[in-house]
Amino acid sequence: MAIPLAERLRPASLDELTGQEHLTGKGSVLRKAIEQGKIPSMILWGPPGVGKTTIANIIAHTLNIPFYTLSAISAGVKEVREVIEKAKLQPESILFIDEIHRFNKGQQDALLGAVEKGTITLIGATTENPSFEVNAALLSRCLVYVLKPLDEEALNGLLQFAIQHDEVLSKRNIVLKETAALINISGGDARKLLNLLEIVADAIPDREEAVITDDVVMDIAQKRIALYDKSGEQHYDIISAFIKSIRGSDPNAAVYWLARMIEGGEDVKFIARRLVILASEDIGNANANALLLANATFEAVNKIGYPEARIILAQCATYLASSPKSNASYMAISNALAAVKAHGDLPVPLHIRNAPTRLMKNLDYGKGYQYSHDFNNNFSPQEYLPDAIKGTTFYEPGKNAREEELRKWLKALWRDKYGY
Repeated sequence: MAIPLAERLRPASLDELTGQEHLTGKGSVLRKAIEQGKIPSMILWGPPGVGKTTIANIIAHTLNIPFYTLSAISAGVKEVREVIEKAKLQPESILFIDEIHRFNKGQQDALLGAVEKGTITLIGATTENPSFEVNAALLSRCLVYVLKPLDEEALNGLLQFAIQHDEVLSKRNIVLKETAALINISGGDARKLLNLLEIVADAIPDREEAVITDDVVMDIAQKRIALYDKSGEQHYDIISAFIKSIRGSDPNAAVYWLARMIEGGEDVKFIARRLVILASEDIGNANANALLLANATFEAVNKIGYPEARIILAQCATYLASSPKSNASYMAISNALAAVKAHGDLPVPLHIRNAPTRLMKNLDYGKGYQYSHDFNNNFSPQEYLPDAIKGTTFYEPGKNAREEELRKWLKALWRDKYGY
């Protein structure tokens, strides 16, 4: 299998690295640490494709010490402990964990003792703020280095370097006439940028001159690339397809779009959070268990993390997709908010006001209130809405078995007051 362009051009030294001069330039703090061979445990925080993995590899290559790599998407506590046991036999070992923010508390705790004792030097890479995503105890034992996004000049420099110096592309007559599309689609991710350049170059017939323009890039990208950018348009398109598939009661489509997000490295909490919202917005009282399962899913995947979280997400997504649907609760609060905006701050009827003081009681606060549990069916047909909007129906039960039961119950209580 051919080595991707981004991997072929991965820098082997700090001098070859594009960007991050504040960390790796002459006299910088990280360069000094590497040159002195005294590497602290650290968290490299920055956007995708700006050099986090490359810096970790350069450290290992420069110091020539045992270097282990784990991905938080696929590794668990078992794999962490296996590396720690190996490191005990190899002093000064480095453990690099990509996307360390995806490790749950238990997985991060498994690292804590080894980092504290110096059994391993930890290098974690994350695109998320480590203050929120890394345990405080582990974070306190690491230095945090912030990597900056690559600017357009640096990205254009990478493209020119690739066509001039890569062992494959340099043998072809490639002309970069326009680079805006390459840069925009890659979203500033150097790895994605170089691999996109390679895909575009490979798609152009190997003739005397291969001219790369924005139109050429867009045409090839749309045909050849399954893009997924967690902060870009595809991120929103796919979560939209996922939600609409569940709302449309199609568990097969739902689990497909879920797989696309998981494969693209989407944040597990982002997916779970949207399931909780959907369970109330699109299912609601048609199946009250939906919200319970969605909330339990959010709690579970937050504790478990990838890769096992994919199973829990799939269970929840297929259950919600297979549930009866109702947006009655969503419409009820929307209608109520519209009434608040239309009528302003209407006064609370006196009989349902709170009366904690003698003065309030003298002003008839709470006077005439009927305690529901003193009546048959624990119900008293008194007025709870302000006079200006009394009798207004905000909640209209949906057309499903469960809410039809609610409709009959409400109609029996309120007779024809609310039109049930």
